[in-house]
Amino acid sequence: MGRNKQFRPGREPLSDHPSLTLRRSHVSGPFSFLNPTWARYAPTPAPGQTKPGTLAQEEEQQQQTPDTSAPPTPKEARSVEHLWRSRDNRKGRHALKVDYRAPTKETGYIVPPPTTTFRAVARGILRMATCAPIWDVSWLVAVTFTLGSVIWIINAFFVWLPLADPGTEFSGESLLGGGISACIGATVFEIGSVLLLLEAVNANQTGCFGWALETELSKVEKNHADRSVTKVKPSEDDCRHHHVNRRNLVGVGRLSSHQLSRGLSNGYTTSSSDGRSFRWWPSWTELRTHYFHELGFLASLVQFLAATIFWIAGFTGLPGIIDHMSQRVTNGVYWVPQIVGGTGFILSGLLFTLETQEKWYRPAFHVLGWYIGVWNFIGGIGFTLCGALGPASSASGVEYQATLATFWGSWAFMIGSTIQWYESLEKYPVEKKRSDDASIQSDV
Repeated sequence: MGRNKQFRPGREPLSDHPSLTLRRSHVSGPFSFLNPTWARYAPTPAPGQTKPGTLAQEEEQQQQTPDTSAPPTPKEARSVEHLWRSRDNRKGRHALKVDYRAPTKETGYIVPPPTTTFRAVARGILRMATCAPIWDVSWLVAVTFTLGSVIWIINAFFVWLPLADPGTEFSGESLLGGGISACIGATVFEIGSVLLLLEAVNANQTGCFGWALETELSKVEKNHADRSVTKVKPSEDDCRHHHVNRRNLVGVGRLSSHQLSRGLSNGYTTSSSDGRSFRWWPSWTELRTHYFHELGFLASLVQFLAATIFWIAGFTGLPGIIDHMSQRVTNGVYWVPQIVGGTGFILSGLLFTLETQEKWYRPAFHVLGWYIGVWNFIGGIGFTLCGALGPASSASGVEYQATLATFWGSWAFMIGSTIQWYESLEKYPVEKKRSDDASIQSDV
């Protein structure tokens, strides 16, 4: 069995959770030599998990009607699934997949509405304008890359617009405006890449369900007595991710390590298997046995290395440096770092895209993170193309295409970063189960 079909010992998410059952036939990942990036769980209300104030009513009802409070069967439980995805886990997200075609009277679940409707998306966009959780590293990553993309768009106007419309050019536009904005943009990308790597290193290792399963009495059919059903709703108070903890950027979640140690049977804390709440870098043993097999970590590491190399081009492009170098030196310390760094951006975007896919050849059109990876992949192509054309930019036509590549590449990064910003604030995504979803027909 490939490594992507099963979790390593001690690394299974949510293994301690009494209300979730891992569907082991639905553990998957795009590559057999890497860790799983997808897993599906069937929720089951824990015994005695009853909403306060309804127990006496339920006991009275049970005297008059047959007992209907038994946990749902596996077939019923498949109408609601918890989706564990490695990217969602890093971002502090708790995804559900719901079959809305199955009525509550059959499933026994009262489920939240989907977050893919126009109204839900509009609320998410409004949230982007009104919420600024500066303690959430995933939000900081998204906003930092968005800011960096804006700076690169401004830079592209400085260097491309004079070629497209010479009448708009002003003195020092390309040298001063282009050089300084490029250095600032590269620096912001480097900061975002550092935060991205810290996010991957400090990812939650125990998993987090993030939803409360409350048993309550509800009328699910007209002219019928109330029956016991399970209401599924977000539960931020029980979230183990560090994203909800306003006291730290990464590390321990809102629940302290002491609180978690009492509740977890495997002894793991929310961030690392050795009990540390924050780390700058894993040990060599952890790198070799876990992180080098973790697709999200590899993508973040490639992004960091690419941004670091790309920053060299941002620095050497400053006025007073680039205008005092020969063509050969310029090619070596300015254009080559752009080519290498841009290639790294392409690879990073590709890895982030593949991470969201259950199979390497099957696009995940329904996953928000898939589009983020695709747009970053396109942006990397633009930056690489600019560097590749750079050594021949003495020709006006080549220079035009090189600067234009920076322009559309920056816009691609901007789109991807904006979607990532939206993603970072939608912590409880609810997806509709599709008619062709194989999980409907499979056993737990």
